[in-house]
Amino acid sequence: MIRALYSSATGMVSQQTNLDVISNNLANVNTTGFKKSKIEFQDLIYQNSKLAGSEVGGGNQVPTGIQVGHGSRVMATSKIFTTGLVSHTGSQLDVAIDGTGFFEVVMPDGSPAYTRDGAFKMDSTGRLVTSDGMALQGGITMPPGTTDISIAPTGEVSARTPGGFQTFNINLVRFSNPAGLESIGRNLYKDNPASGAAQQGQPGTDGFGVLAQNYLEMSNVKVVEEMVNMIVAQRAYEVNSKAVQTADDMLQISNNLKR
Repeated sequence: MIRALYSSATGMVSQQTNLDVISNNLANVNTTGFKKSKIEFQDLIYQNSKLAGSEVGGGNQVPTGIQVGHGSRVMATSKIFTTGLVSHTGSQLDVAIDGTGFFEVVMPDGSPAYTRDGAFKMDSTGRLVTSDGMALQGGITMPPGTTDISIAPTGEVSARTPGGFQTFNINLVRFSNPAGLESIGRNLYKDNPASGAAQQGQPGTDGFGVLAQNYLEMSNVKVVEEMVNMIVAQRAYEVNSKAVQTADDMLQISNNLKR
């Protein structure tokens, strides 16, 4: 009877984490380039009272055993890297990635980070930077007096300067397992052994996505889908709490047998 209490408690904890993931998805429904997370569950170890296939004499075997589980746990929360809807902004420094790839930026400590957020700005020195001031990898710097900037789908950047046109290139990176990337906030990811090494390439070639100037990729969170997931999580939490209550009632009945 006590086992049912603890098994149901693990289910309640799992569904609480499920709600945390759903809430984070909904909180970032308007975050540029945000990728929703999906939670995955796993059952816990089983107590074997009778092993299937055990000998019972006369060459006979038990066809089925007796196994009782001990609940569930959260196994993983993985990012879903489907492309979100793109929104037209009209800003010449806004760039969306249509397809596979990430922009590579330089962190304050000099290490690389990766993002799908293409809302770039120009700092006081003319560098292309993120909203947090991190420079785009490659050190693209516009000379003073730059007026028109054109970004081709294949990453070529043309800038009209007082001295004539200057050209630059924006490359993308991709990973063998993007779901293994580590989210560090601020719309940034860090690579690790699970994601594999960053593979750099030109947009529009070798399976890389293309760039769309004047657009931003929005979050891929679907509000209706997350609301349904929230209802499912709530009901799963509720039914586990009912199992705890039922186990408690049965224990109470056992305690009252002497009365």
